[in-house]
Amino acid sequence: MTALPPGLSAGGRPAPSSQALHLRGVLLPAGQPGELWVADGVIRAEPVPGAVTVCDGGYLLPGLVDAHCHVGLGAQGPTSLAEAAEQAITDRDAGTLLIRDCGTPIDTSPLQARADLPRIIRAGRHLARPKRYVQAVGVELDEPALLPQAVQEQAAAGDGWVKLVGDWIDRSTGDLAPLWPDQVLREAVAAAHAAGARVTAHVFGADALPGLIAAGIDCIEHGTGLSAGTIAEMAARGTALVPTLINIETFPAIAERASKYPRYAAHMRALHARVRDTIGAAIEAGVPVYAGTDAGGGIRHGRLVDEIAALNAAGLSGARALAAASWAARDWLGVPGLVPGASADLLVTHTDPRLDPETLRHPALLLLRGRALSGGALSGGALSDGALPGRTP
Repeated sequence: MTALPPGLSAGGRPAPSSQALHLRGVLLPAGQPGELWVADGVIRAEPVPGAVTVCDGGYLLPGLVDAHCHVGLGAQGPTSLAEAAEQAITDRDAGTLLIRDCGTPIDTSPLQARADLPRIIRAGRHLARPKRYVQAVGVELDEPALLPQAVQEQAAAGDGWVKLVGDWIDRSTGDLAPLWPDQVLREAVAAAHAAGARVTAHVFGADALPGLIAAGIDCIEHGTGLSAGTIAEMAARGTALVPTLINIETFPAIAERASKYPRYAAHMRALHARVRDTIGAAIEAGVPVYAGTDAGGGIRHGRLVDEIAALNAAGLSGARALAAASWAARDWLGVPGLVPGASADLLVTHTDPRLDPETLRHPALLLLRGRALSGGALSGGALSDGALPGRTP
């Protein structure tokens, strides 16, 4: 029988362990040398007797966050729960330890009980109109007036988020168009907020944005149709943006397949052509921006580092791009980072990931709920002195 990697049990799940851990290195985001201890899966600020030093050098940062991910959605639509778990494992092994699942057609709540999977914040199912979104993915409402009630239902089914389809192709006009009247949006967002949930929306074009933003929506996904006016309004309100830049790279292919709708195809190509300027303007204006891959469907899982690089290229400096996929995103979602009492979900990298995001592809150590995962230079045990980044022999 092949031996399992240290710290893992059958199926790749972190093995139960009462061993306390000690880590020393540069702590992010502060950027100062420090140390922390882990006991019972929780970060401690004070020494824990008997703790094993598993890291003595390098950079320690909160686990990565994919703020727009679809666990349970595949290229052919809804997946099985087992397939959804494999998607989450792919994300986990690439350093994503927290997922905001931005709408999924299946109930993935059983995955939240698995200690080997990233933490998942669920948004329930997409809310759309008939024939105005991907078939079999969303809840389709026959009348726009039903939206506030549907929002309440999805708020109860999710984990504090509701996902709207803000625009999609309208085949009667042959181009992107909004799905909801402004008054209905105001009522729907108010209903979500009253239920303690936040609302986000898929939006490619420009026409749906003013109504969504004025309704008090909390986040815009994609945002390729943003203008100077809607950017300014988002910045003033603090409305977040998750651009999913690696997904926007698929727009030319979408346009190629949409030759039956030439206006829509031309629109998608134009949105793609100016996306870097559009997102760059939002960044410059101070719109809060977070990293999301849109994995599931057409984008494979495990590509968050690609999104960090794309945000950097769009104008989010190295440290800010990393923050958008780590500590800043955690703050936004209400999940603590490297602070006492927080779950020990963290990465250790050999070099400074603020300057070299590529180092995130090969972390020296991943801890999920205080347990070491396989891969990298450390798997559930202490590295030798010679392998420790930043250690003086």
